[in-house]
Amino acid sequence: MKKIRVIIVDDEALGRKRIRKLLEPHAWIEVAGECRDGREAAEVINQLKPDLVFLDVQMPEMNGFEVLARLERCPVVIFVTAHDQFALKAFEAHAIDYLLKPFDDDRFEEALARGRTFLEGSEAGAMHERLAGLLNAVSGPQKYISRLAVKTSGRVVFLKVDEIDWIESVGNYVNVHVRKETYLLRGRMQEFEKQLDPEKFLRIHRSTIVNLDRVTEFQPLFKGDGVIVLKDGQRLSASRSCSQKLQAFLLR
Repeated sequence: MKKIRVIIVDDEALGRKRIRKLLEPHAWIEVAGECRDGREAAEVINQLKPDLVFLDVQMPEMNGFEVLARLERCPVVIFVTAHDQFALKAFEAHAIDYLLKPFDDDRFEEALARGRTFLEGSEAGAMHERLAGLLNAVSGPQKYISRLAVKTSGRVVFLKVDEIDWIESVGNYVNVHVRKETYLLRGRMQEFEKQLDPEKFLRIHRSTIVNLDRVTEFQPLFKGDGVIVLKDGQRLSASRSCSQKLQAFLLR
């Protein structure tokens, strides 16, 4: 049987030691590493690509949620937390499982079994959706999104919205362009537009939204239409009404 590779993340040495001891009886577990803070955790997880992570939430350098946002590929995560009841509601709604300090041996075994179920079953997609929902829930109410979780090539990529160059509509999907990469997301342009800060993003055409920080030039055309040029040289058509909005923004 293939072993499940685990990383333990906790800023307290006793916390790491206890989890390692509770894992020892399980021959199907291989502890690939331990981390003492969030910054180290993000680096080690990206390097070793474990299957399962026990992730402390409150740590120096970077908390557990900030670690998640910096992962290139998201493993199954069991949170270890001393959070208040408000935060626990978010965990209950979105997390795979969590261990509330102090936890007993039976509760640990229950969380471990659940993590194994996700790894061996067909629930990996649901796991990624839950983690994305958790990131949104614990960050508090926001009018506009600041990051996206995108499934691609069997992994989940967390994108900062500010890194997006432009977005195009493709039927019931949108193509998100980030530098030389393109990511396909399910959803209609109109709904996606509502989630973006209008001070940073402008819908220049019925099928195109652009990051205004990427615009370097506007070229007016016949009857008020226009073309905008992005920093990477990409040229995009702008309708007459949007051309007026764009010019007003550029003249601020």
